[in-house]
Amino acid sequence: MALWIDISVSKHQLKLYDASTLLKEYPIAIGKILTPTPTGNYMISNKEENPGGPFGVLWMGLSKPHYGIHGTNDPSSIGKSVSHGCIRMQNDDVVELSNMVPLGTNVYIHP
Repeated sequence: MALWIDISVSKHQLKLYDASTLLKEYPIAIGKILTPTPTGNYMISNKEENPGGPFGVLWMGLSKPHYGIHGTNDPSSIGKSVSHGCIRMQNDDVVELSNMVPLGTNVYIHP
């Protein structure tokens, strides 16, 4: 499998691909204007269950320090531009995604 994650900040959407085949699509929250989600190519560098605070049930850190894909303690924020730059997902969604992607998975973030 050649899994990779495509994140569209303008569409508030995360897609999981195996090569060119779309496997799954999720709604996300992204960074607000003053703390935008950084665009570029990154990798999932670590995972942590129950990180506490606003990060929901799971944190997947990106190769860009201090940024990650994580759950939320505020499900109503999904679909909005409200974070400090991280990608926020529903808790069930982030657990499902984490179970599918290994460390080192490429993450492409674009407008």
